[in-house]
Amino acid sequence: MNIFDYLVPISIGAVFIVLCLGLWNMMRGGPGNVSQKFMRWRVILQFVAIIIIMGAIWFAGR
Repeated sequence: MNIFDYLVPISIGAVFIVLCLGLWNMMRGGPGNVSQKFMRWRVILQFVAIIIIMGAIWFAGR
């Protein structure tokens, strides 16, 4: 077991949760700036998740 066994699912789950929160806010007619904030966080979290996944692949190959 290594740290990536925990970090990869957590990062993907965080992206999913923020995506759902943004969509839920948009569908219920909430403020647009809140949906924008959630979508910005989604992009940041996706970037972090990709970095973590690429690190896991790189360390697995070593």
